[in-house]
Amino acid sequence: MCGIAGQFCFDGRIPDEPLLTIMGDRLAHRGPDGSGSHIRGSAGLVHRRLAIIDLSDEGLQPMTSEDGTLWIVFNGEIYNYVELREELVARGHRFHSRSDTEVILHAYEEWGADCLSRFNGMWGFAIFDENRNELFCARDRFGIKPFYYAIIDGSFFFASEIKALLAHPGIGLQPDDATLGTYLAWGVQDHSGCTMFDGILQLEPAHAMFVSAHGPKTPFRYWSTGVNPMITSDGTDDAIAAKLREKLTDATRIHLRSDVAVGTCLSGGIDSSTLTAIINSLIRNEAPASVGERQKTFSVVFSDRRFDESRFVDAVIAATGVDAYRTEPSPERLWDDIRRLVYMQDEPFGSLSIYAQYCVMRLAKERVKVVLDGQGADELLGGYLAYQGSYHRGLIHSLHWLTAAREICSSFRHHGRFFASAAGQLLARKSRRGLLRIAGPEVKRYSGSLDVVLARELASTNLPALLHYEDRNAMAFSIESRVPYLDYRFVEFVCALPLDQKIRRGVTKIALRNAIRGIVPESIRCRMDKMGFVTPEEVWMKEDLRPFVLEILSSATFSGRKYWDADAVTRNYLAFLEGKSRYSPEVWRILCTELWLREFFDTRGSAPA
Repeated sequence: MCGIAGQFCFDGRIPDEPLLTIMGDRLAHRGPDGSGSHIRGSAGLVHRRLAIIDLSDEGLQPMTSEDGTLWIVFNGEIYNYVELREELVARGHRFHSRSDTEVILHAYEEWGADCLSRFNGMWGFAIFDENRNELFCARDRFGIKPFYYAIIDGSFFFASEIKALLAHPGIGLQPDDATLGTYLAWGVQDHSGCTMFDGILQLEPAHAMFVSAHGPKTPFRYWSTGVNPMITSDGTDDAIAAKLREKLTDATRIHLRSDVAVGTCLSGGIDSSTLTAIINSLIRNEAPASVGERQKTFSVVFSDRRFDESRFVDAVIAATGVDAYRTEPSPERLWDDIRRLVYMQDEPFGSLSIYAQYCVMRLAKERVKVVLDGQGADELLGGYLAYQGSYHRGLIHSLHWLTAAREICSSFRHHGRFFASAAGQLLARKSRRGLLRIAGPEVKRYSGSLDVVLARELASTNLPALLHYEDRNAMAFSIESRVPYLDYRFVEFVCALPLDQKIRRGVTKIALRNAIRGIVPESIRCRMDKMGFVTPEEVWMKEDLRPFVLEILSSATFSGRKYWDADAVTRNYLAFLEGKSRYSPEVWRILCTELWLREFFDTRGSAPA
C-alpha cells in the first residue's frame, strides 16, 4: 500500500520535478517508509512507500524491468503474487526481489494489458514504457485503490489522492456542480468517472487506459460480472454453504499474506465476525506468521446502548480468545478531528459513520500495519434491508405471486419498524431536497429487481463510495486495509447464486448464515438488525454538535454559497432541534459540503495539523 503520482507530457516538454516533489509530499501519509522518483524523457513518476511485502530495499519504487525500459509505480497488493511469480519463472523471467510489484512488471512484459485478468488483489498503478513512449494505467476490479487524473498544459497528471493533483495551480479550481449536486440531493458519490472537482477524473473500477504522445486514449473495461436473476436453483443449501465457506476461507487465507502484522476490524456484525472466526481457525491450522499466536481485533463501542454493539463483540471475543482493543468516538473529539478528516477524505462524505471507522484505524495503528475488514458483503449478499423492496418488486414482475406474498409478509414481520421508519425518511429527504439550489441527475438506487440493484450497488451507487472512505481512513494512519469479501473469485461465486440464497423469508445473507453455522456464535449468526461501524449521528447533531452547527449556519461563507438556500437550511435545522421535523442525512451532507468548500476552495487544501 503506497501513494503514487506522476506526469506524462505529450507536448514535448519535460516533467516538472519541483511540482512532482510537492505531489509526493502530499501523499506522505500513504507511505511513511520511504520515497522515490524517476524522471526521464516525457514521464515523471513519484512514489511514497508503505512497506508490507518485501521490506528490503529491493522493494523500492519506482521499480524498473531487467532491461530498464519499463518503470512502475504501484499502490496496492497482488495477493496471488507467489503463484504468478512461479508461473513467470517457468516462462523464463528472472526476479531480483520478493515483491509483488516486480511480479506486475514481468506479467506486463509477458501478457501486456491482459495481465490484469490474472491479478487477484487491489491496485492502482502506472507503467511507463520507454520504448513505446507510452503510459499504461490500471485500477482494480472494484476500485479498492484509487486512481485520479487530470489533463492540463499538454500533460497527463495522475495521483492516488486528489489533494496531490491540487499541487498544480491550474487543477481543480472549482467544484464540479453536477457531481456535487448529485451528492447533495441523492447521497451518491464515486458512481462515475467524475469527481466533485471540476477537471479531475477518476479511472473507474475495472478500467485501464493508455496514454501516448498523442494524449490519453479512452479508458476501457477489462472485467465485469453480473448478478444471477434466477429466483431459485437446484443446488441444496448445504452444498452452497460448504462451497461458500471454502471460497471465503481461501480468500481470507490469501489476504493474510504479509511481512508485517495483520489485525481485524470487528464491529460485531455478521461479516466482520465471520472473518474473525475464519482467521482464528487459520491460526490454529496453518499458523500464518502475519497474525501471530493471537489475532488482534479493533472495535468501536458507545456508552449509549442504542448504538453500542459491545455484547456482540464480547460474544466473538469469548468464542475466539482474540486480543481485543476498543475505542469510543466522542462528539467533542470529532470536532477536534473534523478538519483533518475532511482533508483526508478529499471529498464530502455522506454520514458520521465515517468517523467511527476513522477512530478504529487510529486505534489499529498502535499495534498493526494491516487490517482486514468486511466491506462488500452487504452488496454481494443483499445485506441492507432496503434491498428487500427490490426483491419483492422483482418477484411480482416475474409473476412469482405466492413467493412474493410470502416474502412481503416475512419482511414486515421481521423488519416492520424499519419499513415504517423508511417511509418517513423518504418524505423527509424529499422535503430537504427543496433546500437545495442545485441538484444533479436523479439516482434511483433501488429501482429494478434485486439482481439489477445489487449489480448497480457493486459497480457504482454504493460500494465505490464505501471503499473510498475506507482507503482514506486507513491511509490517514498509514494502515493498509484489505477486504477479503471482494476477492474476485468469491465475488463471481456469490454473484452466480440464485436470489433466494441472498434473501429468503425476510432474512438477509442466507448463504453466508448457513455457511457459518457452528463457526460464529448463534447470537450473531441469527442477528436481524444492521448496524456496523456507526455513530449516534442524530443525537450528536441535536445535542453535542449543536453549537458548532449553529456557528457554521450563521457564517458569512455558508450564507454566500450558491448551492443552498441558507436561511431555509437554518430554519429547517432549528425545526429539527425543536422536534418539529425528523432527522435525515441531508442535514449532515450540507454541513459537510460547507466544511469541504472551506478546506479545498477557500484555503486551497492546505494540510491541517
